[in-house]
Amino acid sequence: MAPQAKPESGRPVDWLIFSLVPIFFSSNMIFGRGIIGDVAPYTTAFLRWAGSTAIMLPFIYADRRASALFVRNHFWLWLLLGGLGMGICGGLVYWSLTYTSAANGTLIYTTSPLFIILFQWMFSGRNISGRELAGMLVAFAGVISIVLRGDPAALLTLSFNIGDLGILVAAISFAIYSILLKNPALQQLSPLALFGIIALSGALVLLPPSIWEVLNGGPIPDSASDWWKIAGMVVFASLAAFFCFQHVVRVFGPATGGITLYLMPPVSIVMAMVFLGEPFETYHALGIVLVLGGVVLASLKGKRHIKA
Repeated sequence: MAPQAKPESGRPVDWLIFSLVPIFFSSNMIFGRGIIGDVAPYTTAFLRWAGSTAIMLPFIYADRRASALFVRNHFWLWLLLGGLGMGICGGLVYWSLTYTSAANGTLIYTTSPLFIILFQWMFSGRNISGRELAGMLVAFAGVISIVLRGDPAALLTLSFNIGDLGILVAAISFAIYSILLKNPALQQLSPLALFGIIALSGALVLLPPSIWEVLNGGPIPDSASDWWKIAGMVVFASLAAFFCFQHVVRVFGPATGGITLYLMPPVSIVMAMVFLGEPFETYHALGIVLVLGGVVLASLKGKRHIKA
C-alpha cells in the first residue's frame, strides 16, 4: 500500500476549503445585516435553523436510535444547546445587528475562544498561562475600543451601543455552548446527526419568539430577495460553514483549523464593505490588531500557569 500523505500537508482542494471557512462563517453577519427590516430577527433565526434541520433529517434518521436516546435521557441539555447555540447566537445576534454593524459584530464575536479559556479556568480548574492571560487582556482591549467606537469619552457618559453588548452576550453564550459540546453523552452521535438534532432544538427554542414577532406585526419574508438571503444563511452560514470547518479540522488538525476563525475579522470587514457598503473606521483597524492579535496570542502555549 502506498504511504499516505501527512495530514498537515493537504491537497490544493483542502487549502481551498480552508480559505472558504472564514468566508462562510462571516457570511452569517452579512446576511443577517442585509435582511434587517425585511424579516424580524427571531423569525429569521427560526427559518434559518428550521431549514437546516430539514436538510439534516436524513442524517438524523440514519442515526435515529442514538438521537432519540440522547433527547430522551438528556432533554434539558438538548434544549440548552439549542438555546445557546441557535437561540442566543441566532435571534439575539440578528436583533443586535439592527443596532450595530456586521464588522463590529464579527470582531466582538471573535472573542468566544477567550471566554472558553476563561470559563474552563473558573469552573474546571484549567490552567491559564501568562501568555493566554496577556492575550485575553489585549483582545478585550480591542473589544472595548470597538464598543466605544474609539471614543474614550463614551466610557464616562456610558454611551454604549446596545447592539455591541448583545453580540458580546452571544460570544459568551457560544463559549458556553462549545464547552457543553464536550459532554460525553454527545459522543454517542455521529457528527452530522448531532448537528441535525441541535439545529432542531434551536428551531424549537426559536419558534415561540418568532410567533410572538409575527403576532405583533413583525415582518415576514414576502419577496424572493428575502428567501434568497435566508437560503444563503442555511446553505453558506450553517451547512457549508459546518462541513468545511469539520473537513479542515480532520485534514489539518484542530490547531490549524482554529486559525480559520481568527481570519474572520478582516474577512468580515472586507465583505461588509463590498456587500453592505459599510465604512472602514480607524477603530476597526485598532480592533482588528488587538482582537486578532490577542486571540492568536492566547492560543499559543505558555510556560507559566495561573491555577483556579
